[in-house]
Amino acid sequence: MAEPMTDPSSTADPAAPPPREFGAGPPSAFAPPTPWRRRLQILGWIIATGLALLMLVIGWLAVTAPLSRSLRPIAPPSISLMSTDGHLIARRGAVIDTPVTIAQLPAHVPQAFMAIEDRRFYSHWGVDPRGIARAAWHNLWSDGSSQGGSTITQQLAKGVFLSSDRTMGRKAREAMIAFWLEAWLTKDQILERYLSNVYFGDNVYGLRAAALHYFNRAPERLTIPQAAMLAGLLKAPSRLAPTSNLKGARARAALVTQAMVDAGYLTQAERNALPPVRLNVRETPDATTGTYFADWVLPDARDRAGAVYGEQKIDTTLDWRIQRLAEAAVRRAPLGGAQAALVAMKPDGSVVAMVGGKNYAKSSFNRAVQARRQPGSTFKLFVYLAAFRAGMTPEDMIDDTPINTGSYRPANHGGKYRGRISLRQAFAASSNVAAVRLTQKVGVDNVIKVARDLGVTAPLTEDLSLALGTSEIPLIELAEAYAAVAAGSYPVLAHGLPPEERGWFERLMARQRAFDDDELAMIRDLLSSAANRGTGSAAALRTSTFGKTGTTQDSRDAIFVGYAGGLVTAVWIGNDDNSPLPGGAAGGGIPARIWRNFMSGAINEAVEDAPVETQDADLVNAIANISVETGIGNVGLGVDEGGMTVNVGPAQIRLPTDQPAPPADTPPPRIAPTQPPQGEDSGP
Repeated sequence: MAEPMTDPSSTADPAAPPPREFGAGPPSAFAPPTPWRRRLQILGWIIATGLALLMLVIGWLAVTAPLSRSLRPIAPPSISLMSTDGHLIARRGAVIDTPVTIAQLPAHVPQAFMAIEDRRFYSHWGVDPRGIARAAWHNLWSDGSSQGGSTITQQLAKGVFLSSDRTMGRKAREAMIAFWLEAWLTKDQILERYLSNVYFGDNVYGLRAAALHYFNRAPERLTIPQAAMLAGLLKAPSRLAPTSNLKGARARAALVTQAMVDAGYLTQAERNALPPVRLNVRETPDATTGTYFADWVLPDARDRAGAVYGEQKIDTTLDWRIQRLAEAAVRRAPLGGAQAALVAMKPDGSVVAMVGGKNYAKSSFNRAVQARRQPGSTFKLFVYLAAFRAGMTPEDMIDDTPINTGSYRPANHGGKYRGRISLRQAFAASSNVAAVRLTQKVGVDNVIKVARDLGVTAPLTEDLSLALGTSEIPLIELAEAYAAVAAGSYPVLAHGLPPEERGWFERLMARQRAFDDDELAMIRDLLSSAANRGTGSAAALRTSTFGKTGTTQDSRDAIFVGYAGGLVTAVWIGNDDNSPLPGGAAGGGIPARIWRNFMSGAINEAVEDAPVETQDADLVNAIANISVETGIGNVGLGVDEGGMTVNVGPAQIRLPTDQPAPPADTPPPRIAPTQPPQGEDSGP
């Protein structure tokens, strides 16, 4: 009988090493490293690599960010603005002065800047993680306002050593340079260089130059309110410059003084007792030539320049030839004592010409951009677009009769009414009562929505008077809205510099929306009717012309906005004191003729100046305007393509063209036809 087999492992010595597998090599002669020794080796490599990188960074900083550069006040570039065809538009240089010394300034001066810009300046190492976290949290949960997390040291690093691009690489270099400055300069030295370099608006750089410019006093004598106002300018120096926006500068200064209270620099009682700051501007002679367009585009051009030394040439969208035509058209117009403004742009918003007044040397106030005036009937563009969005068409009928109910009862210009007419006729004749009835039908909110979609940012009244253009709007925003119709997409933003390359996210957020094809065709139909056979016929060119007139209450403003030949132009005339224009001027008069004379040259269509009494013969067929006198009172008569409408008091009779004529024995009424409208609006 065979013996049972046994497992060799069961009889092996437990202390013996396990058998080697077949093919395995001999055991190592060296013991494997212990875990702690392995960690020390890794740590040594990390330290060595870190030291090597540190030496490289120090070498790079010594070459690219020499401390000597921060010892000098920034001399910002002399900027030359160039037209698209290479002409010099204007040249601008900076106003600078000697640096300041912290020890010589009143304590409240640096405190004002630290309170609003970098409250932990004396405790951080150049980059403030707490400040970054606070700003990120605020920006995440705010309703649109934003905070920055950059320290004063970082702002100095960016202003002196870096360009103005907003990439992550630039932010990383900014942080490294901030650490470099903190390592080699004292806090006071950093603050001195920052205050001596920063931009304060009005082309003024540095605290000393700003104190002398706005208050005509040295920075060593600044009061708390004055220091607070200067500190507040740093957020948006071009927009908050007190010479052009004193209200905004004072509001921002109030935030600074409250921040000084929060930081412990002032008590609330001291802050409440501060008087409002007053300006004492010291004018600085400027040898450069000024233009309205140059003033408008300069803030963006300075941001675009980026570098801080040397002359910079910035290309703009202005067309030198077209600009000269615009100035000539305004100069030749019979304006008397009135002012005028003109802005012309391509459908994409590229401004090619801008006139902000009759004479820049006498008044640099830009009425094309800075002034807000009532647009009158040019605002009806938004009313009719809202109607088309609601499903209406140009052939739909509406009552052009007096409004006798409700608290708001507007009237047509001259008391002229046409009975029941189509929307196309109502727009061409610029009927006020029709626009108000349309606004009632579609809703004020929907009209405002259209205006906002097309780029209007000005406050708008939320009542029926909105339909007649009673809310004040800058002329350039009207041009943007009409440019959207010309382009077929909205919104269109006016710009004076060629667009920069944007990232995919920025392109996504700024993407335009296209008009509905039918709505676009209908509103263009109406604009063509108004410009060729309606109140704007004095502007009509041989090429396809689209536009709308506007005249405000008592002829205080007269406007024509339209487009032809790939160019969108808005023209305004009025008085700066808002007094009425003489002779009942209207948008279909001088503004339409300025528009036509300018546009004919701009798009190379030679035409003679339009006579004052020009009127398209088709107007009589399109918008008949007849008054009838009978023994029983006034009878309104409206004639259109479909027939005749007779209004006798509240009653209305419609006589289609195919209806038989009245019996021969019926005595005809005595008719006294009035003259067709001579380029005038029906109202505001």
